[in-house]
Amino acid sequence: MSDGLDVIIVDDDPGVCELIFKIVKSFYIWGDVISFLDVDEAIEHCLNRETGIAIFIVDVFLAGKSGFFFLDAIAEKFASAYDDAIIISGKASDDIVDMCISSNINYLLEKPIRSYALQLAVRAIMNKYLKFARKLLQDPLFAQSVSRF
Repeated sequence: MSDGLDVIIVDDDPGVCELIFKIVKSFYIWGDVISFLDVDEAIEHCLNRETGIAIFIVDVFLAGKSGFFFLDAIAEKFASAYDDAIIISGKASDDIVDMCISSNINYLLEKPIRSYALQLAVRAIMNKYLKFARKLLQDPLFAQSVSRF
């Protein structure tokens, strides 16, 4: 496990999971890239991690379960799981869009995955944390106030 901000991919389609892994691995340098075909293994991995922060790339349908089920299962440990999630769908129906909106998920990508869209979504989430870390380092008063939480 890295000391950085890891990307966790959950997709039950081996080909899609491998493609997403390869795309993210080709540009992502701020942490590890970890992929799962089985949603239950992904949940177990997440709940056993030391830190409760990561970027999630999750298929909406996962072998009888949903990406939203996965996020619900880890939400207690990963308080910002929904904010830090990218949902992947074969067809982004109105219901899926509504679920994303009601869950505060800002990134929904349709298959076939366009590598630039995936890269921009991952970078947007990562940049949020990078800016926060810079603020902590540059502003001791802010860092002190955050440490009280």
